Amino acid sequence: MYICCSNLNKEFLKLIRSMTGYGREQDTADKRTILVEIRSVNHRYYEFSSRIPRAYAYLDEKLKAFVNKRVSRGKVEVSVSIVNSEGSDIFIEVNRPVALGYINALRSANEELQLRDDLSLSQICKFSDIFSVQKTVDDEEEVWKAVETVAGRALEKFIAMREKEGQKMKEDILSRLSTLENMVCFIEKNAPLMTENYRNRLYNRLMDILQDKNIDEQRILTEAAIYSEKVAVDEETVRLHSHISQFRELLESDNQVGRKLDFLVQEMNREVNTTGSKAQDLDITRTVVEMKSEIEKIREQIQNIE
Repeated sequence: MYICCSNLNKEFLKLIRSMTGYGREQDTADKRTILVEIRSVNHRYYEFSSRIPRAYAYLDEKLKAFVNKRVSRGKVEVSVSIVNSEGSDIFIEVNRPVALGYINALRSANEELQLRDDLSLSQICKFSDIFSVQKTVDDEEEVWKAVETVAGRALEKFIAMREKEGQKMKEDILSRLSTLENMVCFIEKNAPLMTENYRNRLYNRLMDILQDKNIDEQRILTEAAIYSEKVAVDEETVRLHSHISQFRELLESDNQVGRKLDFLVQEMNREVNTTGSKAQDLDITRTVVEMKSEIEKIREQIQNIE
């Protein structure tokens, strides 16, 4: 059991976001049914991709910028489906020159063949090429406003999921930071005894080797003290406390902190490795191994923090 020498019960109220999330929203307006889905996984930078009907390809850049205002990291994919109500996006137009051509031709034949003139609208309608079926041209700004509204609601759900998962990750990281700091305090408590034992062992060893030599005992004691200081870990434990404190401050920040946390984990790992290389005590060596395990678990968590 490691008992820490500092107060670890500080409250952290800020929200940390995971890079994994999903949001979905559907709405019908202006005879259009719009479905927007947003999903993401962890990524070093912000990477955007979309799945949009070809006719609405112009929405891609707008959606990319729209999402980027709220999301700074992660591999984000946005899927958009737009279905127009049946017949609402087409109109039929009569090709008047062609229709008049048919009428004139039929009446001319009627005069030449002396037939009864029973030409009517229903008969003209049998000629399909007098009708032109055209697709309505969408107003791009109108479509974007409709999609933006639906995408905004999907994005809120997406971010809420990120924050919920991020909060669980933060709680786990804070717990591991407390465990890690307790271990640092344990090393601080036992390090002076380790240094003293190493100095005594080194002194006795030197005395055994140099017992037949005419060397001042005080000189041997001084050299033993100098070499024993090389196993001192005071600097490493001070820096570890500093890194842990910075870690907590970043977890409280409103900004995106994933990259900064990744850097701090590397620095913490470096200090622990140095401590391990200096350790001349079995209990401290075991503690260093446990610290490495905790840092690795923290590193795995922050890989998914925005």
